[in-house]
Amino acid sequence: MSYNAIKQSFDLGDGRIVEIETGKLAKQADGSVVVKMGDTMLLATVVSAPEAKEGVDFLPLSVDYQEKYASTGRIPGGFLRREARLSDYEILISRLVDRALRPLFPEDYHADTQVMISLISADKNIMPDALAGLAASAALAVSDIPFNGPISEVRVAKIDGKLVINPLLSDLERATLEFIVAGSEHDINMVEGECKEIQEEEMLEALKFAHDAIKVQVAAQKELAAKVEKAKTKRVYNHEHSNEDLKQRVYAETYDKVYEIAKSASAKHDRSAKFKEIQEVLIAGLGEDVDDITKFLAKKYFHDVQYDAVRNLVLDEGKRLDGRQTTQIRPIWSEISYLPSAHGSAVFTRGETQSLTTVTLGAKDDEQMIDGAFINGYQKFILHYNFPGFSTGEVRPNRGPGRREVGHGNLAMRSLKQVLPAEDENPYTIRVVSDILESNGSSSMATVCAGTLALMDAGVKIKAPVSGIAMGLISDEKTGKYAILSDILGDEDHLGDMDFKVTGTENGIVACQMDLKINGLSYEVLAKALDQAKAGRLHILNEMKKTITEPREDYKPFAPRIVAIKIDKEYIGAVIGPGGKIIQEMQRETGATINIEEKDNQGIVQIFADNKAAIDAAVARIRAIAAKPEIGEIYEGKVKSIMPFGAFVEILPGKDGLLHISEIDHRRIEKMDGIFEVGEMVKVKLIDVDKQGKLKLSRKVLLPKPPKPEGQKPAGEAAPEQQA
Repeated sequence: MSYNAIKQSFDLGDGRIVEIETGKLAKQADGSVVVKMGDTMLLATVVSAPEAKEGVDFLPLSVDYQEKYASTGRIPGGFLRREARLSDYEILISRLVDRALRPLFPEDYHADTQVMISLISADKNIMPDALAGLAASAALAVSDIPFNGPISEVRVAKIDGKLVINPLLSDLERATLEFIVAGSEHDINMVEGECKEIQEEEMLEALKFAHDAIKVQVAAQKELAAKVEKAKTKRVYNHEHSNEDLKQRVYAETYDKVYEIAKSASAKHDRSAKFKEIQEVLIAGLGEDVDDITKFLAKKYFHDVQYDAVRNLVLDEGKRLDGRQTTQIRPIWSEISYLPSAHGSAVFTRGETQSLTTVTLGAKDDEQMIDGAFINGYQKFILHYNFPGFSTGEVRPNRGPGRREVGHGNLAMRSLKQVLPAEDENPYTIRVVSDILESNGSSSMATVCAGTLALMDAGVKIKAPVSGIAMGLISDEKTGKYAILSDILGDEDHLGDMDFKVTGTENGIVACQMDLKINGLSYEVLAKALDQAKAGRLHILNEMKKTITEPREDYKPFAPRIVAIKIDKEYIGAVIGPGGKIIQEMQRETGATINIEEKDNQGIVQIFADNKAAIDAAVARIRAIAAKPEIGEIYEGKVKSIMPFGAFVEILPGKDGLLHISEIDHRRIEKMDGIFEVGEMVKVKLIDVDKQGKLKLSRKVLLPKPPKPEGQKPAGEAAPEQQA
């Protein structure tokens, strides 16, 4: 039996074709598509519950992106040998899609909705993450689920000075900027990526280029949906109760009070307590016999009051919840070496947001192994971000990092990665850990700042300090008024229209993350936000420089040391030894950790220890093993065996030479009996290496010549009587 699949395709603009197919796989889902580019195939499905649950006033949307190991012909690692919980990489892709889709659902749609994207076939050179948003949106487009799309996502990169859409993986390492951009045919609503100290104008150029590509992909989805009968009629729903009289009462009783509290420039917890008190009085005033739906609506309308009051305060009076002007940054203080035993540490505090960040320097064995279906290998720079409940005064069980922690940590990692020293200048595996101790807005940017300070405190020779800032937007579509807010609070993020995080050095932007909750952000407003962010970044950077201006000259005394030496490839096996015997013996006897790998046709040996003596001992032994015997060099060798014709002497580990009986002494030696003992040390000189590589040694050339017997003439000179 075969199905008549419906297909739609488009050109990326360079001859590469992307195909979208529906009606063949996963037909019981509300919507399903397969997106194909080359040999890469993504299956995206979407299912939404027929009705919303009682008392839900938000969209319960879940987005999961998962890579099937079979797609790349691999079997998963670990004990179970099957796909398990999502990896950090899969979580990051899930977040990219979620952030692009969520703002486009109707505000009053509250049914449980699940989007699943699976990588089912992979081309090693085509990155599937840039197609995940397209696949998810196309699945929604061919369904009957209400959605104000379509949208799409693309990767835009500048490679060899030219902007490219969805570049090949092999070309991406040459990119000077790389962003994932999402949007509809009218607007951009999500950006995330990294770059190498670019200017604001260059970033805007890349976003416009990406948006042009998105418009083509959105048009293709509309054409596909027009061919699908189910997609022509969207489902009818009613997920919100309403009570207009109650709404007017809530506004009349609370708006002025909320506005005054918002205007009072109070601290976060004081402000929250006052808002809560107003709400409690409101609910109590409804009477004891009021039903749960009315209470629910009253709380919802009170939230709407807060939303309107805070936004109007900003737009009408230019004032913010904490009393700042729109461009003003909260007070900053920082400190380094706060933790005496850490290799590097820093405390960075901006307003009511605080990060305690540590840096740990490790060896090659500490590298993080990445075992994904598409991405696998090792990475030597690790950044972890922790957000415990106490940072916001909440009681919350510690269940490990959630998606938010993974996403925030990734943004900070992208930022700091750009300024790390080159790999040949930095032998360490570096782990940065940011523990958020207080939070009221932009803890990820505090992580970037604290991470920079901690790296410099650890003596890591970063290229330049990095700072970060979170920008917000309050806008009114009816009046056209808008205000761009620097260094936003948590409430301003929640009640605002934009969260735009920008990180950079004095020379330019190194990473960004933007989420929009509205339609219609013009490039003019975006350019203004970028300029305002630059001023804020530089202000924060100057405050950081009051604590430390450049990396320490040396690592902390107790920090481990790493020495890297190069040896000829042919000696790698000799250093390791049979079954690892030699390298294990060296580690046991010296106390150093030794790693060796082949790179660029050479052996790279890293010796890691917490004291110089251990490193020196290991280096000496490795150099001895890997040294090439040089003719004319003098060696202190060990007698390994004695033969009738001479002795074999080990001048370097694993390198024996023949000390012939005629080269032992100037005097004639008839037999080897009693001349040497096995294990005896003897000083010899390498006098020749034959064509087979055999070493010829001499001891007698190092001994003084014996005096000639008295009256003996040089050879060839006749005696006096013979001359007569």
